[in-house]
Amino acid sequence: MKLKISSIFLLVAVVSLSAFTTIKPVAYTVDVAKSTITWIGKKVTGSHNGTISLQSGTLNVDGKKVTGGTFTIDMNSIKDADGSAKLEGHLKADDFFGTAKFPTATFVITKVAGINVTGNLTIKGITKPVTFPATITVNADGTVSALAGKILVDRTKYDIRYGSKSFFDSIGDKAIDDNFEIGVKLVAKK
Repeated sequence: MKLKISSIFLLVAVVSLSAFTTIKPVAYTVDVAKSTITWIGKKVTGSHNGTISLQSGTLNVDGKKVTGGTFTIDMNSIKDADGSAKLEGHLKADDFFGTAKFPTATFVITKVAGINVTGNLTIKGITKPVTFPATITVNADGTVSALAGKILVDRTKYDIRYGSKSFFDSIGDKAIDDNFEIGVKLVAKK
């Protein structure tokens, strides 16, 4: 009888201790060579699109769920799909991203709820929250992939006002949309 009570007590103690033990999420490193960021900027008379590179990134994974992450974007890597050096230079200038003073942008995940990812996006030293839908998959090969096809960012919140009708009433057909669109495809591994 004494042995049964001791065994039950030991079992209760082990279960109680395991309830207070938390498993730390595993940090996965983003493979910047296999990951892509695309952008689209629209204006009254058309649009431009291109790519920009990740400098580094991590995804925190708890089991099969992403719980956080941090990404650094190389703002000097911005490329126009049409290969316009003039446009690329203008996007790097102070009118837009000011890459001489702000060579990187960052995104820090603060919450993942269902398909919605929320985080703090910092551009030109200004941080604002952004929420967007994403598909995140823990793959059989041990990698994690994340896909966010359409992230809308209001550039005026980051002091990028060039060509904005919100600030320049008489700009006419030279207006550039306040929102630009980002598409992200990430591949990360332990």
